[in-house]
Amino acid sequence: MQLTAPATARPGTRTRDADGMAVASFILGLLGLLVFNVFLGPTAIVLAAASLWRGTGRKGRAYLGMGLGVADLLVLLAFMQMDSTLSWSF
Repeated sequence: MQLTAPATARPGTRTRDADGMAVASFILGLLGLLVFNVFLGPTAIVLAAASLWRGTGRKGRAYLGMGLGVADLLVLLAFMQMDSTLSWSF
């Protein structure tokens, strides 16, 4: 005899969370092109990969977030090469 009900996830929760991660990845990737690209770029990549792994319905948004995260790191690398520092300034 069980005293508690078995733990079950609500239907649709997993995909809704994955969809949210895909959107967050896209937004952080866009913001990372302007500010804090050293932090926001890798975060966008990780969120995009996690949302794709969880089976998001917004695959295009997740791939865009991943691409923007990579672009963030490439922009950082370009500015570091131009400025010869670990950050860029105006």
